[in-house]
Amino acid sequence: MKIGFIGLGLIGGSIARAVRYFYPDTEIIAHSRTRASVEQAVADGVINRVIDQIDEDFSDCTYIFLCAPVSSNAKYLEQLKPLIGPDCIITDVGSTKTDIHEKVTDLDMEANFIGGHPMAGSEKTGYANSKRILIENAYYMITPTEKTPREAVETYRDFVASLKALPLVIDYHTHDYVTAGISHLPHIIASSLVNLVKDEDTKDGIMKLVAAGGFKDITRIASSSPEMWEQICMTNRKNISRILTDYIASLEKIKDQLDEAKSGAIYHLFETSRDYRNSLPVKGNGPLARIYEIYCDMVDEAGGIATLATILASNQISLKNIGIVHSREFIEAVLRIEFYDEESMKSAIEILRKHRYVIYER
Repeated sequence: MKIGFIGLGLIGGSIARAVRYFYPDTEIIAHSRTRASVEQAVADGVINRVIDQIDEDFSDCTYIFLCAPVSSNAKYLEQLKPLIGPDCIITDVGSTKTDIHEKVTDLDMEANFIGGHPMAGSEKTGYANSKRILIENAYYMITPTEKTPREAVETYRDFVASLKALPLVIDYHTHDYVTAGISHLPHIIASSLVNLVKDEDTKDGIMKLVAAGGFKDITRIASSSPEMWEQICMTNRKNISRILTDYIASLEKIKDQLDEAKSGAIYHLFETSRDYRNSLPVKGNGPLARIYEIYCDMVDEAGGIATLATILASNQISLKNIGIVHSREFIEAVLRIEFYDEESMKSAIEILRKHRYVIYER
């Protein structure tokens, strides 16, 4: 295989790293407006060559990933059209699909296009933050056109699965409606909530000072790239507006219930949301798979975390993540430890309690 990348940021870089890992003999070329990122990718051994402009180097690619900002990808389609062979598949990684599909139709490139959206990411951006496992166990939405050959779709789906992502073939209109609700609206809510607290804070900034667990959890994504999210909102504005209208209506309803002291209705709000949230998939390898975590009281002294980690390592228990919890708003402990599976978690609890650590389970 030969694979081309146009743009090599967080998502493009992560896909390229996964391709290099699972298909080490693949030739990978990349063009990016940020020269430093592609040069670093060459130094890292992720890509083979930097391409300075869109030219014949892309003509014999099996796949070409458009990983530039959404507004730039249409321009690259026009440049690629006279270059690519009949069997080349162009795909993208954008969070919205309607605009790119309409451009593909206008250019009569439907037979060579399969839309893509890996539902993974981070508030951090750029190639420097890319990682091979970013798309692992994440849903990877695939939106073929009506003219994409079925065999090409199946081959691409298998390719995505081989990178350890979870491919899901879906109509692009449905994709944009679904992501408006579960991805785009949450970013708007997070950003608007942060701005609300900023505007409503006391003169001495007490809200900012004590902002803790719940607030930080729900607003983490507000740290994402403003440029990227402006483009996402502009290219999916109709779907977002439709769902935002319903969301505003639901908030107004909640406000009325509070004003009228309808405690039963407020209880029902929390009860139904809890039950639905708890019904989300928690088994298997999906992005909402169960998290195996414990919390542990930790004495504030040098080497405390290292000692705990050494105890677990000496018992062949691998840690997936470990970090200090800075707020005790909802959690009694100050150290959060995450494991890869339930067996490791249970063994760790037993071992740490034998060493007289205070463990909390959730």
